[in-house]
Amino acid sequence: MESQEKFVQHIASKAEDFSQWYIDVILKAELADYAPVRGCMVIRPHGYALWENMQALLDARLKATGHKNAYFPLFIPESFLRKEAEHVEGFAPEVAWVTKAGSEELPEPLVVRPTSETVIGHMYSKWIKSWRDLPVLINQWANVVRWEKTTRLFLRTSEFLWQEGHTCHRTADEAEEETLKILDIYRRFLSEDLAIPVVAGVKTEREKFAGAVRTYSVEALMSDGRALQAGTSHNLGQNFAKSFDITYLDEDNELKHVWQTSWGVSTRLIGGIIMVHGDERGLALPPRVAPIQVVIVPILAGAARDAVLAAVGSIRERLSKVCRVEADCREEYSPGWKFNEWELKGVPIRLEIGPRDLKAGQVVLVRRDTGEKTAVPMDGLESAVTDLLDDVQKGLYQRAQRFVDENTRFAEDYDSFKETIESHRGFIDAPWCGDSACEAAIKEETGVTIRCLPLGRPSKPGKCIRCGKDADTWVYFARAY
Repeated sequence: MESQEKFVQHIASKAEDFSQWYIDVILKAELADYAPVRGCMVIRPHGYALWENMQALLDARLKATGHKNAYFPLFIPESFLRKEAEHVEGFAPEVAWVTKAGSEELPEPLVVRPTSETVIGHMYSKWIKSWRDLPVLINQWANVVRWEKTTRLFLRTSEFLWQEGHTCHRTADEAEEETLKILDIYRRFLSEDLAIPVVAGVKTEREKFAGAVRTYSVEALMSDGRALQAGTSHNLGQNFAKSFDITYLDEDNELKHVWQTSWGVSTRLIGGIIMVHGDERGLALPPRVAPIQVVIVPILAGAARDAVLAAVGSIRERLSKVCRVEADCREEYSPGWKFNEWELKGVPIRLEIGPRDLKAGQVVLVRRDTGEKTAVPMDGLESAVTDLLDDVQKGLYQRAQRFVDENTRFAEDYDSFKETIESHRGFIDAPWCGDSACEAAIKEETGVTIRCLPLGRPSKPGKCIRCGKDADTWVYFARAY
């Protein structure tokens, strides 16, 4: 018991020190570690397997809608970045430069990509000639570099992994349709695969992507009450098309500029999974993306040892056909120590089997999310496990949705708005006049930003919480990562 307690004590209390708890969970669950370069991270096998599962599920969703993967260079000529003025202004503080190769100065400095609109725009200008070449629906899985001043593992690092989609269309309507289609793919990916409820909406002019006409986002609420921008989808209009001369000859024999979109999610979603689902015992991973869905922990005792190990081998072989399963047969650690370790790593189901279970023809299944234990007969074990994995997935989503519901509050004036910020946490649904000056003042005075203007809601009359002017737009405010 003492060794188990020491093991758990390595993690700070989530309730008392959320920030330290977050870092402790990442390090102790072996998701990632700090790299020798400031602001960078090493993603360890457990963390990378989680990312691979996430990648596979999202990649399948994108390919099902006609998108194809490609790869573009890491280095971008400086002149490309400067072709789109708003874009370069937005990214300039975060750009990393390459100015030398060996001992020679480069004739033109290179940017280490913070995003790929410019280099992809250059290539599209070569590839697209006719209306028959459209639409172009390309995605890439890559790394990007943004030289962040303040970093935190997964949430904000100088280098991170992501996918970025870049598409070209004949009309403005087609580009807008694509932008919203991707937004919905992200919404379903987060809610169905990651068990994270989100609010989908449009960003304000101040918060939109540099160079975009409109930016849409999915916003998630972390269990400390802060919001996380979980994914973005940008309607680029013709801004980059005009900068990079991406034109096509239309059916009416006129030369026209394409309409573009770009969109992406990144490894910051791993941070979101940790903060939404984790608890005082560590990770609690959604089964659909968990690297290990079931861990078998044998209770080895006396003469029954060999029989229990034989049963573990049989069970593992059976379950490997329906889920991702591992058996922890290490004899140098006690069962209790293993229970704590696998709970820390977030494995959705623990399967226990000992001499008594063997005699009774059963195993014990333990849910990571609730701790509930159930004795299950050996017959029909596969269906019992898959059903329980589904229940855990649903349970995590429902718990997260309850938290969002309980921590979304309304404010109709500035005093109640500020009081809510200080005394509670979460989203604040409040009226806003649409003036960016009010938006900037609210951010400066309270540290709260407009996360999005939620889609699909009818207008409702009110008074702007800051200036008191008439307002029919209600937006979601929150402190955010």
